[in-house]
Amino acid sequence: MGKQKTEGGVDTVTRDDTKIHKPKLYKVFLINDDYTTMDFVVSVLESIFKKSPAEALQIMLHVHQRGQGLCGVYPREIAEAKVHQVHERARAEGHPLRCQMNEE
Repeated sequence: MGKQKTEGGVDTVTRDDTKIHKPKLYKVFLINDDYTTMDFVVSVLESIFKKSPAEALQIMLHVHQRGQGLCGVYPREIAEAKVHQVHERARAEGHPLRCQMNEE
């Protein structure tokens, strides 16, 4: 088990075999389409993914030229929330922008 320590009449046992598991991470990608404006994509990257203007521009160009671009890597719940935020904002603004997440 572990070490036992008695203090003030109370026995405390510590466990040495505690394992901490890191959460699975998911990559979040924006997918290129022929209708969503570049300005809107940059805006999404800045506001939802907290990218600097320079980073947002670089990712947007990557999406435009290669079909998709990595926005970030997050634990599952955060990745799902980011994908949902992108889809909701795109729908509200009338853009078909899509976002997806893949397990790392």
